[in-house]
Amino acid sequence: MEYLWAPWRIEYIRRDKSQDEGCIFCKKNSEENDEDNLIVYRGETAFVLMNLFPYNNGHLMIAPYRHTSDILSLSEDESHEIFELTMLSICVINTCLKPQGYNIGMNLGHVSGAGIADHLHQHIVPRWLGDTNFMPIVGHTKVMMNGLKETWKVLHDAFEEIKINQKHLNDKVTF
Repeated sequence: MEYLWAPWRIEYIRRDKSQDEGCIFCKKNSEENDEDNLIVYRGETAFVLMNLFPYNNGHLMIAPYRHTSDILSLSEDESHEIFELTMLSICVINTCLKPQGYNIGMNLGHVSGAGIADHLHQHIVPRWLGDTNFMPIVGHTKVMMNGLKETWKVLHDAFEEIKINQKHLNDKVTF
């Protein structure tokens, strides 16, 4: 059996959750400061944001705007857009960060490991050969190659460029 050690996330686990007010995903998507909220892209029914306590640099999450924990309650538009945003996110991360692989998935319910079980969200974790080394185990330190704000800027700008290119492409397409 192999173990994924993530001791750098202990700050998230030990934080005082009694101060949490409402759903973090609903709160972030209702505010307008995307940079402070680490939102890199807003779609029609779902949005993409960076994880404040990432497993790796570029760790993204995709969540529907609608507050739900039930994957079976997703509308066809929501489920399609979450998958489309997953593919778009991989394109952006491939371009900006050049990972060698990914972990992608959802933890549905507290028993599955969901830190926020009341609002479903999909994780996209870029992976590189050797990204898990001795530092987390021996030094209880995760080496991140870039800061959150710097990574937000790179990813946000790449999403914006794709959005602009898609709009120009759509403007030129006639049926």
